Amino acid sequence: MRAFALQFPIERVPEYATRFPSEDDGKALEIGRNARERGHYTLEEFRKVCRWKTPRSAPLVARNGAEAVVSLTGVALSETSSERERIDALRSLRGVGWPTASVLLHLAYPDRYPILDKRAAHALGVRAPSTYSFRFWGAFVSAWRQLAEQAGVDGRTFDKALWQWSKEQDVLIY
Repeated sequence: MRAFALQFPIERVPEYATRFPSEDDGKALEIGRNARERGHYTLEEFRKVCRWKTPRSAPLVARNGAEAVVSLTGVALSETSSERERIDALRSLRGVGWPTASVLLHLAYPDRYPILDKRAAHALGVRAPSTYSFRFWGAFVSAWRQLAEQAGVDGRTFDKALWQWSKEQDVLIY
């Protein structure tokens, strides 16, 4: 697997983050914070977060019941769950792939988990694989945490900077 490397000077992270269009960030982060404190997402919160990430998944996401959402997001947000258990629990919900699972984790723990998407991968010098794996996810999370710490910013700020830098490169990301 190729090594992750930030594609712009690390001291520019705050600058890129300030240009990120974050109109809905506050609401989404509040949902994640409430879910973390409660220990799970409610069905309504789950649907809102999934819509925030990608409205296209709504028909599949709507097929999840409240009990499954509470149970599986409870596994994902439990401090006793392993990293694999967290991601597998979320991915077992209908309409939740790796990127949406990463959003559910990121909003609850913005300093521990990145949002997995093609723009973030691009900013870290790798092409997002056509199929994500737990190995890729683990390496991505590890690199993201190290670089956010080196940049001296919180996780949400670092995530915004990655996305914004990639967006400003004006290249097609596949």
